Amino acid sequence: MKTTETPAPVPAESGAPAPAPGTGAPAGRPPRKEREGAVLNAFSHGILVLWAFMVVLPLLWAVMTSFKDDNAIFSSPWALPDRLHFDNWARAWTDANMSGYFLNTVLVVGGSLVGTLVLGSMAAYVLARFEFPGNRFIYYLFVGGMSFPIMLALVPLFYVVNNMGLLNTIHGLILVYIAYSLPFTVFFLTAFFRTLPTSVAEAAFMDGASHTRTFFQIMLPMAKPGLISVGIFNFLGQWNQYMLPTVLNTDPDKHVLTQGLVQLAASQGYKGDWSGLFAGLVMAMLPVLAAYVVFQRQVVSGLTAGALK
Repeated sequence: MKTTETPAPVPAESGAPAPAPGTGAPAGRPPRKEREGAVLNAFSHGILVLWAFMVVLPLLWAVMTSFKDDNAIFSSPWALPDRLHFDNWARAWTDANMSGYFLNTVLVVGGSLVGTLVLGSMAAYVLARFEFPGNRFIYYLFVGGMSFPIMLALVPLFYVVNNMGLLNTIHGLILVYIAYSLPFTVFFLTAFFRTLPTSVAEAAFMDGASHTRTFFQIMLPMAKPGLISVGIFNFLGQWNQYMLPTVLNTDPDKHVLTQGLVQLAASQGYKGDWSGLFAGLVMAMLPVLAAYVVFQRQVVSGLTAGALK
């Protein structure tokens, strides 16, 4: 009678643990977790590429269309222009008064941006560094202001601005923009000021510096990344604001760019100066793109500074 003997397992080399049964991966094949991570990484990159294509394509098409004449816009909308029609830009800048709208927008956004950063940083510094009765209540009032729809306040805001004699004025629009942007600014900078070291401010107090000098000469320069980040967000929102100036600024001589573009589109009637309209659209779009490209690194560093400290 023959018996079959099972060969004894070969002992593993010294220092190399034997793989658990059923868990060993085939030779030359990455582990399961690495394969899943690669698939997820490829999927996320594909979504980002698709999103970038959806965002960049309309911008490039608007820029390309601004250099065409009206016939080429309708006959071959996706073709490159036969030649660059710079007269579209000149016509939009002068005939459509885009230069005046641009100047009004720079005045309004520049003044409101400076006021928002100064007042917002001062309020955020006090709320972040000092404990007093009502501190949290004031902070939550600012937070609640971000959730209040501006559409609900348009009618009472109109009467308040009108009673103050600020209707159809540049400085009145600046004050409204500041009030509109303060809640997000205070919310953002309060969290940022809490991440800054207190030892520097305490050393300044021991050297005899006042609270005002400590804030403007020490703490405010340290908060530069946060100021740039929140400044960019406020700039984007204020530059593209349309509802507030439409309600509070009905004087055609003091219209901002968003109102000017609507006026340019509506005043053509049946003529339809589409090439000039696209040129004006690109004019309004370029400062926003330039601001983000120039301060892109500062925006990212400001958003991640609180998490890294």
